[in-house]
Amino acid sequence: MWRARAAAACLVCQSLGNSGYGMKGKSPLQKLHLVSRSIHHPCYSSSKFQRPPLRISVQQFSSLNHLTLRKTKLLYVKHGYQPHRNFWLARVASRLLKLRYLVLGSAVGGGYTAKKTYDQWKDMMPDLSDYKWIVPDFVWDLDEFIDFEKLNKVLPDAEDLAKLLPDFDKIGESLSSLKGFFSPGTPGETAFKATDQGYDDDKQYKKGLLGELIVLQQQIQQHEEEARKAADQYNMGSSQQKAKVSDKDKIDQLQEELLRTQLKYQRMLERLEKENKELRKLVLQRDDKGIHQRKLKKSLIDMYSEVLDILSDYDASYNTQDHLPRVVVVGDQSAGKTSVLEMIAQARIFPRGSGEMMTRSPVKVTLSEGPHHVALFKDSSREFDLTKEEDLAALRNEIEIRMRNSVKEGCTVSTETISLNVKGPGLQRMVLVDLPGVISTVTSGMAPDTKETIFSISKAYMQNPNAIILCIQDGSVDAERSIVTDLVSQMDPQGKRTIFVLTKVDLAEKNVASPNRIQQIIEGKLFPMKALGYFAVVTGKGNTNESIDSIKEYEEDFFQNSKLLKTCMLKAHQVTTRNLSLAVSDCFWKMVRESVEQQADAFKATRFNLETEWKNNYPRLRELDRNELFEKAKNEILDEVISLTQVTPKHWEEILQKTLWERVSTHVIENIYLPAAQTVNSGTFNTTVDIKLKQWTDKQLPNKAVEVAWATLQEEFSRFMTEQKGKEHDDIFDKLKQAVKEESIKRHHWNERAEDSLRVIQHNALEDRSISDKQQWDAAIHFMEETLHSRLKDTESVIEDMVGPDWKKRWLYWIARSKEQHVRNETKNELEKLIKCNDDHAAYLANDEVTTVRKNLEARGVTVDPCLIKDTWHQIYRRHFLRTALSHCNLCRRGFYYYQRHFVDSELECNDVVLFWRIQRMLAITANTLRQQLTNTEVRRLEKNVKEVLEDFAEDNEKKVKLLTGKRVQLAEDLKKVREIQEKLEVFIEALHQEK
Repeated sequence: MWRARAAAACLVCQSLGNSGYGMKGKSPLQKLHLVSRSIHHPCYSSSKFQRPPLRISVQQFSSLNHLTLRKTKLLYVKHGYQPHRNFWLARVASRLLKLRYLVLGSAVGGGYTAKKTYDQWKDMMPDLSDYKWIVPDFVWDLDEFIDFEKLNKVLPDAEDLAKLLPDFDKIGESLSSLKGFFSPGTPGETAFKATDQGYDDDKQYKKGLLGELIVLQQQIQQHEEEARKAADQYNMGSSQQKAKVSDKDKIDQLQEELLRTQLKYQRMLERLEKENKELRKLVLQRDDKGIHQRKLKKSLIDMYSEVLDILSDYDASYNTQDHLPRVVVVGDQSAGKTSVLEMIAQARIFPRGSGEMMTRSPVKVTLSEGPHHVALFKDSSREFDLTKEEDLAALRNEIEIRMRNSVKEGCTVSTETISLNVKGPGLQRMVLVDLPGVISTVTSGMAPDTKETIFSISKAYMQNPNAIILCIQDGSVDAERSIVTDLVSQMDPQGKRTIFVLTKVDLAEKNVASPNRIQQIIEGKLFPMKALGYFAVVTGKGNTNESIDSIKEYEEDFFQNSKLLKTCMLKAHQVTTRNLSLAVSDCFWKMVRESVEQQADAFKATRFNLETEWKNNYPRLRELDRNELFEKAKNEILDEVISLTQVTPKHWEEILQKTLWERVSTHVIENIYLPAAQTVNSGTFNTTVDIKLKQWTDKQLPNKAVEVAWATLQEEFSRFMTEQKGKEHDDIFDKLKQAVKEESIKRHHWNERAEDSLRVIQHNALEDRSISDKQQWDAAIHFMEETLHSRLKDTESVIEDMVGPDWKKRWLYWIARSKEQHVRNETKNELEKLIKCNDDHAAYLANDEVTTVRKNLEARGVTVDPCLIKDTWHQIYRRHFLRTALSHCNLCRRGFYYYQRHFVDSELECNDVVLFWRIQRMLAITANTLRQQLTNTEVRRLEKNVKEVLEDFAEDNEKKVKLLTGKRVQLAEDLKKVREIQEKLEVFIEALHQEK
């Protein structure tokens, strides 16, 4: 709009300028248009004016009111000129008729009149230098790309163009209104001035406020004073009837004139506010076409809200109280607190209910200006469009869910604050906190301490000496039933930071028998509390489905027709939520300006104390807060996981082979080797071994191998996680590392297909019976000897525990056998006699042999159970068998030659050595397979699990607080928060000073 008008005005001015008569330099008309003057035309300095002066018709036009065009009187503009030598006839005529004096006088008089008109118009123009950025940069360079001389030739005559010019007189009126609109003062300051005794006089408003509104307000006050004087005279005089009639007429006339003036003032204010809202929306909205891409700075209220959010999370361990201003909304339950806040925010954003408690936790609402009416939570990026009913319903539902989640089990209300930002055109910038309504009785379904909890929450917010208390009182109930007024008077007895709001005035006017009672409340004479200002509002008809616009319309209609205004019980600036929001915003920013620097100094002192404590306690450590410590621990854990990939294959295979044999050796000895050794010949031995190995491979061996590999990976991972690294080890990470290790192992699952592939490999390895060289034969014998020696040692240890110490230990250590050990010792001696009689005895005792042993023991006075005999025999025979196998193994050292000949023509049979060779080779192949699977697949999957666990822990603040604890962590956290608060406060104060 500005660009189009500027271009048109420039062309008109150039056309008019070129019509000058013999003028040199720039035309005075160039000064008559501000926008055209801001665009530099190089043609002005070189062009010469050739045309006679034109008649210009002036037309009214306003940027705020689109009015129809109308013609006005023609304006004659004459200028002096230099006579040219070639026009000799003109020189003779001018000398004869003395035209030069007439032209010169007209030029001087016209120039003086034009300059005076221009100066008056210029004074009415606002200072738009701060809004110069609205016009894109390319506009200032249009003259470089557009030939204005060619456009001038194409344009019609000046008289036709003059019809397009606006009426400069009415432009002056509109611009004077616009100048007052952009001035520092606001209509809300005028509205609130009557209720705040501490504000300055009217001089500060005359400089910046709208002149018409000031005059109208002064007229309203004058009419109110005249009406009151006339009413006093009317009440005092009772003797003369004629005087009464005349005074009554005068009172009625003054009241009607007062109402008309108030309505006119209200309409003008609404019109200007609407234009203000549209203009601010255009200013704040970015150009979608990419012409204007300047990035808007963060608003003051957003900067201030960030400081409050940080403070809400800060634990004041060093007696640092939060004394920053905010507007605290308190009131009795169902008094209309939430409705008032919704009217200020211009959206129905809170959950609704009839008579029940809906506000269950404090809700911090930050109001700020923006091109679109939206709302978003502090910890969420989703924007709710407040112009759409479905988004409003979703926002109310989200607030209700957050409230219920914040309430702990067994409680009714919560102290946890929900932070919400609301942006929109025309919103007053402030921070409000909606608190749960004060109750007098705890009803069924509530926690027993609900009343005390609400009182403590309200006091905690109101005891802030810089908090503005917005006290909400229900006007439809008796004032004596109010609870919140006593609470507010205790916290602010002088009323220096309290604003009283009487809601539901429409119901109060209908139900209250004496309207003077409402006047006493608004004048502060009924309640014991004091306040800066008193307001009366209407927040709807009680229908929860009403829109904000319908409520505002109903409120305005009510007060326009209310007797409370007609009888001067209420003043115009004390009604409607719009006036209330202006007053609260002014009071809020006044309190911010007065107290923010003092709070910044307090946090600066706290920061110095914390830094000194850190230097004294941890002089060689960096000040790492909990998040920074977590990042450091995260890097260490990832480095330790990477270390798993650097483990050598030889180390993996040795650990896997050793661990796997420890797991399966018992099964091999007890279920494969011992049963096969009881056979008669080598053929039966090999057949038994093959069958049992096949069954073992199909059912148990692959699963055991995977379990061993998973256990080995856990052990190695735990070793790297818990291994101390000398002086660099920081024990503050131990709990975190342990939790990450446990959670990662819990989430890790081995590949299910590994068992199937491993089963085939193990089966093929056990099928191979060929020993290629003597070295492999000796290795198998060595493996067999180690296994048998280990088993023999374990068996002898078991027998010793069964029979007790021998005679040497009894004499040396004075240890005696127990009765059970004595019985087992006698049984062992009897069973050893059986083995001595028959070295090739079977592995199991026959029933007659058990009976013989029992009777022999009874003959010596030892009573024994048959089960005890069999149990003892198992260990005795096992020891005998292992000793025999070891001696046979020693004989087979030289049996490789016979093995190559398949033991033909030889009494030596070493099939057991071949069995252990098959087992040893299977263990080696299995360990190699598991190692490849570990290094290629499972270690990487474990690393991925560790990263996922660390990411989950990073998002879980409660988990980080639980795992990273200690004085050092808390001190660093406090220091970080205090620094951040101080820095943000300093930035906010600097921006606040710049706004002033």
